[in-house]
Amino acid sequence: MNRYRFDTPEKLRALLCELVSWDSRTLTEGERFFSWKLQNKLSELEYFTQYPDNITLHDAGLGRQVVHALYEHADATDTIVLISHFDTVQTDEYGALEPLAFYPEELTKKLLEDKDTLPEAARIDLESGNYLFGRGTMDMKMGLALHMQLIERASLEQWPINLLLCTVPDEEVNSAGMRAAVKELVRLQEQEGRHYKLFLNGEPSFSQGPADTKEYIYSGTIGKIMPSALFYGKETHVGEPLKGITADYMASFLTHRMEWNPLFREVHQGESTPLPVTLHQKDLKIQYSTQTPQRAAALYNVFLFKQTAAEIMDLFEQVANEAMEQCNEQYKAICDRESAEPLGDIRVLRFEELLKYAEGKLGKNEVRRLKQEVLLQEEWDDREQCIRIVDTLMMECQELGPATVLFYAPPYYPAVNSSDNPLVIESIEFLQERAKVFDLTLDQVHYFNGICDLSYVHYKDEENHWMAFADNTPVYGDTYSIPFEDMRKLTAPVLNVGPFGKDAHQKTERLHINSAFKEMPVLLEQLVKRLAGMDQQSKSR
Repeated sequence: MNRYRFDTPEKLRALLCELVSWDSRTLTEGERFFSWKLQNKLSELEYFTQYPDNITLHDAGLGRQVVHALYEHADATDTIVLISHFDTVQTDEYGALEPLAFYPEELTKKLLEDKDTLPEAARIDLESGNYLFGRGTMDMKMGLALHMQLIERASLEQWPINLLLCTVPDEEVNSAGMRAAVKELVRLQEQEGRHYKLFLNGEPSFSQGPADTKEYIYSGTIGKIMPSALFYGKETHVGEPLKGITADYMASFLTHRMEWNPLFREVHQGESTPLPVTLHQKDLKIQYSTQTPQRAAALYNVFLFKQTAAEIMDLFEQVANEAMEQCNEQYKAICDRESAEPLGDIRVLRFEELLKYAEGKLGKNEVRRLKQEVLLQEEWDDREQCIRIVDTLMMECQELGPATVLFYAPPYYPAVNSSDNPLVIESIEFLQERAKVFDLTLDQVHYFNGICDLSYVHYKDEENHWMAFADNTPVYGDTYSIPFEDMRKLTAPVLNVGPFGKDAHQKTERLHINSAFKEMPVLLEQLVKRLAGMDQQSKSR
């Protein structure tokens, strides 16, 4: 009798298709139910029928749950944490094919019927028969499937290592799942004496170009932060335009300086962060009228390697001051040309300065009440609530205008890197050598550029630079927070090893079949066995 459920490429493929069929788009009912379905699926494994209490669910907010599944060996002291996420992005881009987005076998066949509508690179891959298409195939339910296979193999064969499968919701939006998981990981470490050897993530290997079929191993993950601004101008009637200054005009100067600004680029170990871009910009007028827009907001994306939240805020403030100085000069030149009286210089201040001013003017209780009114608007997400809190306080402190208020909006992903860790160096060399069996080249990338949950472990900020984020994020401590202190306690190195795929978050998202079902299962098994001290067994496979 075969005791294995996921031991062949065919069974592993069927497992993936089952996991993908459980629609778990972020912030949907499917995401809430996924953890229960997974718990039931894991409970079918022989090990967990004997130890059902080793599968646990942990609250991640909004009815969502983190799933932990622990395999323990009596003689093992080390634990490898297998990290994945089970939520996916939305599926609108599939159009008429959206009902098939979660059924990879059917979708791949259907795409073949209309293959000429696909981009050339995707069409070639589809015709090759080497790829499986569908939402979540690549990002990242295959990673979860591989970890489930590892847990099953280790438990049936009694590998002398502890494996903790940790799969989370909400990676695609705010990483609420991983932020909740951190607290439980610290509890296990402090109260149950668990020693973490490695945080092993299963995010996919991203193609570096349309014709690139190489696979990559990541020894770290890129950081992401969102410096933002509220622009508070002076309203006027469009018939008297120079009696005011529009927030949109002010915003244009900062956006022009932020977009693609090389001041924010970091280069480390031969890799470079992408340049900053604007993720969201709007004025806050709800209805049309001939009154000019008084307030506007913009959110900017900045990637990080080594820079901290404090350093980015300092640089952002520098750029904002330069932008508003230029805005002031051009605005005054226009006023001179039109013989109009300028309103005065635009000031630049941080949210923490606005908050202190508002509390001094209104009192802390009133400021808290105003913030609470915004926080009760559940239809607004964290980013919108940040904008509205700043806006509300500025409306009560109009004497500060015209002004540009700088703040942070969630989410924040600190950069993490373990490239210099001896265990990681040895593991990468080992995998690169073993990959030669498949005529496969595994290149090391120091920072995974897809953004991932590894940002919340192996955190090394010893000087509390994160306080600049906490102090300038309007919703911090209310609807959004990051367990920085706990993250510092999770000191084990990080490594990301996952299957090869292409076009995450696109209609043409697809997974390389051989990588997923033949190569990665062997390589991951050999890696974990090596980490468990089973080198001879690994070499004999």
